[in-house]
Amino acid sequence: MSAALHLARPEHLEKLLTMVEAFHAEAGLQSDDAHRRAGIAPLLDGIPYGAVYIIGPTRAPIGYIVVTFGWSVEFGGMDGFVDEIYIRPAVRGRGLAAEVLIELPKTLAEAGIKALHLEVDRNNEAALRLYQRCRFEPRDRYMLMTKVLSS
Repeated sequence: MSAALHLARPEHLEKLLTMVEAFHAEAGLQSDDAHRRAGIAPLLDGIPYGAVYIIGPTRAPIGYIVVTFGWSVEFGGMDGFVDEIYIRPAVRGRGLAAEVLIELPKTLAEAGIKALHLEVDRNNEAALRLYQRCRFEPRDRYMLMTKVLSS
């Protein structure tokens, strides 16, 4: 099985929404179809703030990754944030997420992205091991904080 990445397009929306719903349910994230659609559809339509990649074949995806973009003075330019990564439970444990998290940053670096960030639950030991194997490092002095501005 390959973790080949394909830039998602509008015609992939329904397949993506099915996986996003599964991920949100598994992660305990509260969202409804309208909320998920509002988060994914603009990225598929070409909004420049992020990209969605389908993992595996587009007709039968095994997962997805969403990367959003920002600007960092600290890192000297555009940076990215892994907003969500999901691999279907039936194919987990085969190194697919690691393959994505090793290869995609190479492509992003070639496009000028200076740093790639992600958020992880401090109690999710499996995810912590995965991200550390893929050379993501904790920033012990910093903690991600959020203020929700609208629902």
